[in-house]
Amino acid sequence: MKNTFDHPMPDAKGYFGEYGGRFVPPQLESILDEITAAYLAIREEPSFLDELSRLYRHYVGRPSPVFHARNLSAKYGADIYLKREDLNHTGAHKINHCLGEALLAKKMGKKKLIAETGAGQHGVALATAAALVGLECDIYMGEVDMHKEHPNVVRMLILGARVIPATHGRKTLKEAVDSAFEAYLGDPVNQLYAIGSVVGPHPFPMMVRDFQSIVGNEAKEQFRELTGGLPGNIVACVGGGSNAMGIFSAFLDDKAVALHGVEPSGRSLDEDGEHAATLTKGSPGVMHGFKSYMLKDTDGEPMEVYSVASGLDYPSVGPQHSYLKDIGRVQYAHINDQEAIDAFFELSRQEGIIPAIESAHAVAHALKLAKAGERGSILINLSGRGDKDIDFVVANYGAEYGVTNVP
Repeated sequence: MKNTFDHPMPDAKGYFGEYGGRFVPPQLESILDEITAAYLAIREEPSFLDELSRLYRHYVGRPSPVFHARNLSAKYGADIYLKREDLNHTGAHKINHCLGEALLAKKMGKKKLIAETGAGQHGVALATAAALVGLECDIYMGEVDMHKEHPNVVRMLILGARVIPATHGRKTLKEAVDSAFEAYLGDPVNQLYAIGSVVGPHPFPMMVRDFQSIVGNEAKEQFRELTGGLPGNIVACVGGGSNAMGIFSAFLDDKAVALHGVEPSGRSLDEDGEHAATLTKGSPGVMHGFKSYMLKDTDGEPMEVYSVASGLDYPSVGPQHSYLKDIGRVQYAHINDQEAIDAFFELSRQEGIIPAIESAHAVAHALKLAKAGERGSILINLSGRGDKDIDFVVANYGAEYGVTNVP
């Protein structure tokens, strides 16, 4: 595997412009320095790169294909393509960084991987990687999300992980992060907190971005092979932002390629607590050990947030996204719950592909671009499949779409 992890950002202290860095208790500084040094060393080792490449190819099933969605293209009048991360082992892009983090933890002599999860895809991927390399695994998940994403909870348990409910606050992703971080502080020596997105203190936004960059590197080569050029637009959903940074990273210097990040506007963009559109409505602040845009309440604390997609309801965002917003390289849009569910059914019925609700936000925005007259090609990062969501969607929206009399 060729080393493609060298990027111009962040700087040595983990900053992307003014965002990122490390805001942690003093006892964690030396631990995070150790993780940073270990990661920077291991990513240069041919044996590590070869092992990761082997697992990507023969375990995950990479490269994931780029698919020309001809039915959607004909209906909406723009060439629409899908980067099929939903076809990866475990059903999403999350396995890309989980394997890297698990191999790093093993190399460092850690005994346990711990993490948070929202939709459960990161939890399943980390439990899978932990089983593969022989580490214990604890996954913290909001109690609300455990009920909503029950199939993924079962998968994690089958894989041997402990699933620990977060029962405070809204009992969703932000609370799961709180609980996992607290557990990590209890024993940072024997555990590695395998953060599930491009968030958290340095080096995690860099490290997760690097492991996810395989998505963009593949897509760039595949798209040229398919079409002879580059896509006019790339669209990806953004919660913490790992799938988006993964595909955007290869195209940041290609100014003719428009990059679109899509946040959840939930039930109401104008009502606090009813959306998770951090880059649209937030302002710079510090939470969970890093500086980035965040949604704040009147006391400056993280605001309660909401999205129909459990993997997107987080009140902050990866610091590189904040930097890319400020310099105008990425345009950040928002899609509400109903638009996402409409797109969920549209992709299912036009192309026979059931997407994760998170990914459906990106599909919805791509269809908006097409309907608004965009005639350049549109590449959607289809970050995950919707197996985990079907019970919830049918129970809450099935009647609107003729899905009734389900046993």
